[in-house]
Amino acid sequence: MKNPRLPPALTERSHSVTSIAERTPTQHLAELPPFQNEPIRNFSDPNDRASLEAALGQARQGLGRHYPLIINSQPIETEKKIESRNPARPAEIVGTVGSASVEQANAAVKAASRRFESWKREPASERAGYLFRAADLIRRRRDDFNALLVLEVGKSWVEADADTAETIDFLEFYGREALRYADPPALTPIAGEENRLVYVPLGVGVVIPPWNFAFAIMAGMTSAALVAGNTVVLKPSSDSAVIAAQFVDLLHEVGLPPGVVNFVPGSGRTIGDVLVAHPKTRFIAFTGSKEVGLHINELASKKQPGQIWIKRVIAEMGGKDSIVVAEDADLDAAADGVAASAFGFQGQKCSACSRAIVDAEIYDAFTSKLLERVKKISVGDPSQPATYMGPVINESAMRTILSYIEKGQADGGRLLHGGKRMGTDGYFVEPTVIGDVSPSATIAQEEIFGPVLALIKARDYDEALAIANNTEFGLTGAVYSRDDAKLERARNEFFVGNLYFNRKCTGAMVGAHPFGGFNMSGTDSKAGGYDYLMLFTQAKMVSKKL
Repeated sequence: MKNPRLPPALTERSHSVTSIAERTPTQHLAELPPFQNEPIRNFSDPNDRASLEAALGQARQGLGRHYPLIINSQPIETEKKIESRNPARPAEIVGTVGSASVEQANAAVKAASRRFESWKREPASERAGYLFRAADLIRRRRDDFNALLVLEVGKSWVEADADTAETIDFLEFYGREALRYADPPALTPIAGEENRLVYVPLGVGVVIPPWNFAFAIMAGMTSAALVAGNTVVLKPSSDSAVIAAQFVDLLHEVGLPPGVVNFVPGSGRTIGDVLVAHPKTRFIAFTGSKEVGLHINELASKKQPGQIWIKRVIAEMGGKDSIVVAEDADLDAAADGVAASAFGFQGQKCSACSRAIVDAEIYDAFTSKLLERVKKISVGDPSQPATYMGPVINESAMRTILSYIEKGQADGGRLLHGGKRMGTDGYFVEPTVIGDVSPSATIAQEEIFGPVLALIKARDYDEALAIANNTEFGLTGAVYSRDDAKLERARNEFFVGNLYFNRKCTGAMVGAHPFGGFNMSGTDSKAGGYDYLMLFTQAKMVSKKL
């Protein structure tokens, strides 16, 4: 059955390139419905609950499946395997994936390089069509992917659905963007000349996504690269490689040609540097820690034998995000926003609020309201619908988070709630609030990536803004205030890539909140925005004398 969301030329793969090319990209874009964000469900509907419960049951029956490497669309078996485990039940193996060798990593780049020569000539309409078909298929299998997110990375039902919805958004948005970029506006007219600017793809890209938005960021970076005309070597996180494998399978299911996306999980130490340094690698799209991002940037800057370009690095490297609560704020709204920002998905978001900077005049009242909310947070197995907070991603992360909690108290912070591991099976950490934290304390400066919130007291709004800017990061932030003058000051002085007023600092929506930060938070790549595809292209001007 044809999808009514798509124009005829994008619905069926049987259409020839000639028939597709009869329409301009602008005409294709005009035929599409305007981009709209995919609604996120809260599972209050019994039918939605029953659907995800069924999908979870089905997913558990398929646990332990093996996923080989995919190079040039061919499955490649490996000597080593990577086990992906359920962080809520570590004995439960969600699946295994192949672990690529250096030789296999090089083979993937070679395959991508060969395919690039033909893929770069595919019309934008054809490339966009793969994204639209993938989005449609994900809609139909939405709860299958949700279930996998619950089991593989410990997302609650709502967080999983938001991740899948954002994946659909990226595919729909970047497909439309590829059509827009393919027909750029006219240049300034010059008498006697015909001038045109075109955006051409870069080449082979290495995509290195994180595990926290295991579906959305992985699929978003991959789809942006390929729809712009590049080919991809995808090296997913070992903690979320199964969902990446299933996405690659889905891309090939909708007809993506061999070699456009190559799936090569593996150790960063074994193949990560090899892929980044390879002379045929043209760009690296990375989301992850500051330390790894800086290493990639440094390695990519070094010219390798046979390399004929300066490599481009598109990096999002985390944050130390603050919410400022001014003395005139709505304290109930502020407490809700801080709690949601700090503890949604166990604080494992680069946009998570890890510092609440509160005016001294209302510090005690705000703290009381915040603790009321935090004490109601349910922690447990995320496969249960009532669970708000599940496990952190793995044992190493759990130990690191617990050590930060100890350090926060040793540096003078006052433990107000939580602070401990929960149970002995699974990597559960209590939602933790530490009060009276110094602005220069370790837990106020270093990214923790877990359910730990530092409360910092500011003597006034001037000091609050100064503290908000006192880290090396600059990703997200928020201000709660009823005073428009205060908000205007923050608009000018709060130095972050994504700033929110009187709402939480997480939950950026594709198209509405282009996402990326300043300073050590990365290259301000603005994923989900109108500038993003430009990062995967280069502009070529062609002038003809008439």
